[in-house]
Amino acid sequence: MNGPSPHTSHPMPGFPQVCYIKNTVSNPNIVIGDYSYYDDPADSENFERNVLYHFPFIGDKLIIGKFCALARGVKFIMNGANHKMSGFSTYPFQIFGNGWEQVMPQASELPYKGDTVVGHDVWIGYEALLMPGVKIGNGAIISARSVVTADVPAYAIVGGNPARVIWQRFPEDVVQALQELAWWDWPIEKISANLPHIVAADLDALRRGAGHP
Repeated sequence: MNGPSPHTSHPMPGFPQVCYIKNTVSNPNIVIGDYSYYDDPADSENFERNVLYHFPFIGDKLIIGKFCALARGVKFIMNGANHKMSGFSTYPFQIFGNGWEQVMPQASELPYKGDTVVGHDVWIGYEALLMPGVKIGNGAIISARSVVTADVPAYAIVGGNPARVIWQRFPEDVVQALQELAWWDWPIEKISANLPHIVAADLDALRRGAGHP
């Protein structure tokens, strides 16, 4: 048995609040990996409503890896939310026209943090908020209602506003080994065969399952 199909929207029959959002997102600038789900009883298929200020003319992307778990109300602030800050006022006069477009800023004058990237096997808790351009490492956990303003290391647990590292889930040598094994990229048959080792945190057995001595 190799688990549910990654091509279904609702992998749990009779439980539509969980959605494999790769199959419902239409924005080409939102890239979702297989098996990553959004859990929301209000409308789990409409994950895109949680990606804010994501204007196509900005060009930034939200990239979410495989096997990620996103709780209800998770929000991503994208670069389109930024205002020019070098003048005396941050008010966006230009968007209202009627002569105010004379102060239209150049793209280079607007803060731009790049793509927002969430790694593989990341758990993002209830109503967490991620700011533009942050990079979340593989295996990280974002606590509920955290405000993530900076990059998060792999396998770190962060929380608070602004979010800070609370602790590392595993020692550095284990983190390095997991990064190298990258089990999330294995064929699903191999992942399924090694699930007991993955969920038990049995690194030696997982190495053997990967074909390493």
